[in-house]
Amino acid sequence: MTTKPKTFFVRTYGCQMNELDSEIMVGQLEKRGLKRVHDESEGDVLLFNTCSIRDLAERKVMGKIGQIGRSKKKQIIGITGCMAMAKKESLFRKLPNVDFVIGTNNITDLDLILDQVIETGEKQIKTDDQFEENLNYLVAKRDDKYKAHVSIIRGCDKFCTYCVVPYTRGQEVSRPPEDIERECRLLAEQGYKEITLLGQNVNSYGKDKPEWRELFHDLLYRLDNIEGIERIRFMTSHPIDITVDLMQAIRDLPSLCEFVHFPIQAGSNRILKKMHRIYTKEQYFEKVALLKEIVPNVALGTDIIVGFPTETEEEFEETLEVFRQIRYSVAFLYTYSPRKGTPAMRWKDDIPEQIKEERLQRLMALHESLCAEERQELLGKEVEVLVERRNRDGQLKGRTRCWKKVIFPGEESLIGTLQTVKLHSFNHQTLIGEVIPK
Repeated sequence: MTTKPKTFFVRTYGCQMNELDSEIMVGQLEKRGLKRVHDESEGDVLLFNTCSIRDLAERKVMGKIGQIGRSKKKQIIGITGCMAMAKKESLFRKLPNVDFVIGTNNITDLDLILDQVIETGEKQIKTDDQFEENLNYLVAKRDDKYKAHVSIIRGCDKFCTYCVVPYTRGQEVSRPPEDIERECRLLAEQGYKEITLLGQNVNSYGKDKPEWRELFHDLLYRLDNIEGIERIRFMTSHPIDITVDLMQAIRDLPSLCEFVHFPIQAGSNRILKKMHRIYTKEQYFEKVALLKEIVPNVALGTDIIVGFPTETEEEFEETLEVFRQIRYSVAFLYTYSPRKGTPAMRWKDDIPEQIKEERLQRLMALHESLCAEERQELLGKEVEVLVERRNRDGQLKGRTRCWKKVIFPGEESLIGTLQTVKLHSFNHQTLIGEVIPK
């Protein structure tokens, strides 16, 4: 029998969905009386909530847990998240000091698994393929006081050839709208001002449950009526599923922020087809044009993979041209990373790492130059900012509706409120301004 733990440490890798899953597990562990610590050396239970999207994320986890294994302190170590689903029992062979493995569909089993480890001293694993739909999100213990992630749909049915998500999080499963509304109302009562609706593809919400007769835009109208929730964001949107109804909701609903994360992934139709993105560049541009017509002040974000197998220099230039035309406000840029079990593993990873990195740097430089122009254009304008906290320099900081970081001087009492800020300068990616008194 293992000594009963008193403290726990959690480290989260990866996306916002992982962050929310960690918050749920933190709530469970605190409910059973464990105290959270923020130094891994002080934790009796160490929980690593992992990501498998890129090889680097996996290597970071393996290296960290291997390092902990060389210490003399006996700690209960668990791996959850996408690595757990992708690697399953092999994690015990690669990392002998790991005590339990829990998949993305089994986070509600954390208490049971931990009890079994404590009582038997034996390794435990639970990695079911099917998602447990009655997951209790209300137990989540959030660090942020004013912004909260809210899951609305889990899994993905798109099967992009480079992506492990359909294999690590399963098929799309929408959460009942009444449950989502109940959670958001509770968050509003607790003082939360902004919610971000999460899903691998939020635009698919409700399509797996036609009997509900409630799609994503319907859910947004429902949530916009909640008093106290002043901002609603969502991510991520697959371009194939965005609708005119959703675009009109962004235009018409006061709480809905004018920012859409709308990943194109590549600028070449041949590469898009090879990625199984199920749209062409021209179809993507048509939807962007329609979105900007309906919501003229919309800001767009994207994900891009450079160096996908067989990508030519000319095809990479097409990606650069997409950036010049769309002028993305936010971009997450990566080099291609082969993932075991994905269809892309059939193809030779034939772009040398040096070329991948060179293309990435060129794309990053273009993106930064375009964003610098955008920041320059914002100077002298007034923007709405949700004040989140003070930074290290004593300035208040927050974000605009279009996801721009802003800092400005102000009183502590402004934290947690919406303020109008007039912008006068910027430092790197951060805008600087002054509050306009109400």
